[in-house]
Amino acid sequence: MAGAGGDKPFAKAGPSPLSRVLRISQLDAFELDGALEQLVWSQFTQCFQHFKPGRLTPVEPELKALLQLLLWRFTVFSNSATVGQSLLNIRYKNSLIPGQKYRHMSRPQKFWFVLLTVGEKWLRERSYSLFLNHPAESNARKARKVLSILTGLTKVASLVNFLLFLQRGTYPTLTERLLGVQPVFSRPQGPRDINFQFLNRELLWNGFAEFLIFLLPLINMWNLKASVAALFSPLNELRGTEGSEETYCTECAVCGEWPTMPHSVGCNHVFCYYCLKSHTIAVICFTCPKCGTETGMIEPVRLHELHQS
Repeated sequence: MAGAGGDKPFAKAGPSPLSRVLRISQLDAFELDGALEQLVWSQFTQCFQHFKPGRLTPVEPELKALLQLLLWRFTVFSNSATVGQSLLNIRYKNSLIPGQKYRHMSRPQKFWFVLLTVGEKWLRERSYSLFLNHPAESNARKARKVLSILTGLTKVASLVNFLLFLQRGTYPTLTERLLGVQPVFSRPQGPRDINFQFLNRELLWNGFAEFLIFLLPLINMWNLKASVAALFSPLNELRGTEGSEETYCTECAVCGEWPTMPHSVGCNHVFCYYCLKSHTIAVICFTCPKCGTETGMIEPVRLHELHQS
């Protein structure tokens, strides 16, 4: 927040720091301010996580207003800029005073700013409980109706002001328009060099990833695995021993464990019934992953045959 500088650099910087701030930068500053308020509130509530639930609920609007007052004291009141604006190299300018020279916010503008932002949020959150325990015909209920009407008119005015902001690029909020404060750049903005090498690399890899996502479902992995296994099957036959033959009968060709409810598909290998059934349902042209034999008649392997082999 202090990194944005004091008021002296504005007096020496000339008209360049007073160039118009982009609309997207002004909106980004509001998003950063909202994220900071939520972060501060979440950190504050964690201090009371071991207390009785609901302890902060009766005074929650006052606590939020107090935290926002602290933020205002060390941001807008000190530097004429919110936290989000300081991060984006932006500060408020008093546009009520004509001229190209920078004029920081006056003290009345700062106090009205906190009253129209923090005070308005507190009144909106506290208004329901303030008028809750009063009779329907009481003055308090009438005041609440008047407050509801004023709130609706304020929302309409804020919508109109935002449409004007989209058209002209100034005063994104109704509070800024009423107070006559306008965001300007803290320091001169130099040209930005854009390196397209990183962007091209990201586009290339994203396109390659999308191509693989489209291609991989079209490839029959079982056939591919069986073809690779068939290439090396002559080598396995040359070095075949009695141990390998026992392996054919004591290991499932899919999961590699002792076959549960052993079945065969017409080759010398044995499958678990559930492994074989699930894969034949998933792949219509299922082949043995060991030798590449196509699925024929699924037959159970009897226990004595398994021991004899």
